[in-house]
Amino acid sequence: MGIAGLAHDHVWGLLNQFKDTGKVEIEAAADLNPPLLERAKELFGVNKIYTDFSRMLKESDLDLILLCTENSRHADVVEAAAEKGVHVIMEKPMSANLEQAERIVKAAEKHRIKVMVNYPTTWSPAVQQAYKMVKEGRIGEIFHVRFRGAHAGPKEIGCSPYFYTWLYNKELNGAGALMDYCCYGVNLSLWFLGRMPQSVVGVMGTLARTYLEVDDNAVIIMDFKNAFGIAEACWSQVGSYPIHGPIINGVDGSLAVEEDGKLHFYSVKTKGNYRDILHEVIDPPQPPKGLRNGPEYFLECIEKDMKVGEPLNIEFNRNVQEVLEAGLRSALEGRRICLPLGGL
Repeated sequence: MGIAGLAHDHVWGLLNQFKDTGKVEIEAAADLNPPLLERAKELFGVNKIYTDFSRMLKESDLDLILLCTENSRHADVVEAAAEKGVHVIMEKPMSANLEQAERIVKAAEKHRIKVMVNYPTTWSPAVQQAYKMVKEGRIGEIFHVRFRGAHAGPKEIGCSPYFYTWLYNKELNGAGALMDYCCYGVNLSLWFLGRMPQSVVGVMGTLARTYLEVDDNAVIIMDFKNAFGIAEACWSQVGSYPIHGPIINGVDGSLAVEEDGKLHFYSVKTKGNYRDILHEVIDPPQPPKGLRNGPEYFLECIEKDMKVGEPLNIEFNRNVQEVLEAGLRSALEGRRICLPLGGL
């Protein structure tokens, strides 16, 4: 395995997960920052270090790449890796804009490589249990999905300067909090509802972290005709991480994933009697091996030649990127944006 980019702070946790599988040799790393390359060498014994990912691809015989660059560079790396037949797992979101996402899809399809967009929410036992219960019809038809991702801000919570510098750059990130955190809510809404919205309304602003040139708060509302999806993002939250959700409301019940990892299940005890509600707190089972984290799952997809499933594959996340772009456009233009936007 090679590493393309170390400027995304999630990279270190992902590298530990890859190491724990016992199935990969972390051979090479490419990044523009010498201190990060030295850290990779010290922590993971990376033998070959580069400042140019193209040179890494040329000089190293790689099977897969962990991609943790700025969002705007994802497409460049995937295109170069695809030409070499190298599989790619990248940290969310897929790209900084829709055009880049579509480049990734085309390159992967042309060269028949596997590409995965890792969303950490996918590996939550409570989220997996909620999805299973929804598919079993336990809460009936869904009419509302909501996810709020919030913290005090990348700099305020102690992200490295390498990370927050590009998060605060619209061209490199795609936006501010909207791209960083609304992507989770969009990904989950499309996954649980199983389709694209017909229109999107977005709002964003720099409400509290006034030193920023990008948004620190954003909301995207997705209209699925007979359901709403709501994605909230905040970089100015006081207090502990209030990452609530998803919350999924159906006609026969509701599910709420809480911070403690528990899943709250509400249902009507007697049909038609909405005053008589059952409330069950579920301690979800741990996922089986292969579904515990992104690296573990991606290696299984490669070893067994399986298609990467939703909500992680690039076809699905191309659609996520389209909704994010519509939300951004709506916020900038002050109007509802109808989908599809066009493209592939």
